[in-house]
Amino acid sequence: MDRKNYFIGLAIVVGIILLDQVTKSLVANNIAIREMITIIPSFLYLTHHVNPGAAWGMLPGQLTFFVIVTIIALGIFVYLSKDMVFKEKPFYSMGVVLLIGGTIGNFIDRLRLGHVIDFIDVYIFGYNFPVFNVADMALTIGWIALAIDLVFLNPQRSDADA
Repeated sequence: MDRKNYFIGLAIVVGIILLDQVTKSLVANNIAIREMITIIPSFLYLTHHVNPGAAWGMLPGQLTFFVIVTIIALGIFVYLSKDMVFKEKPFYSMGVVLLIGGTIGNFIDRLRLGHVIDFIDVYIFGYNFPVFNVADMALTIGWIALAIDLVFLNPQRSDADA
């Protein structure tokens, strides 16, 4: 990875972490836990939620496990970052930096608070989707981008190289 790709990736990671931490801080300082503020009725709310587990509250209270898994995941994502080239592999590169930024954003919460702050509360066709945050969005979009690259784009690059 050249300097330009490194700095682009670093800027995106820092931006995700800052946006994630600032929004969580605003929620923690201005909305009581479980308080719900309507943004779009029957669709979008801000709800201060404390998540001591993983996605959808799974494995609550397993902080040591989450710290170990997060360090391993970050190691893998940083290793994958060596192949980032935003011009040639935009989905791969963006996927990797989103995964790094999202992972660090939630990791900061776990280390600092012992839980993750979630606040984006969406109802989809009457279903109350689990409350999430900016880091969770980065992680989800990152996995999708990486999957698109690995399934659809990487085989095309491999065929072009052959």
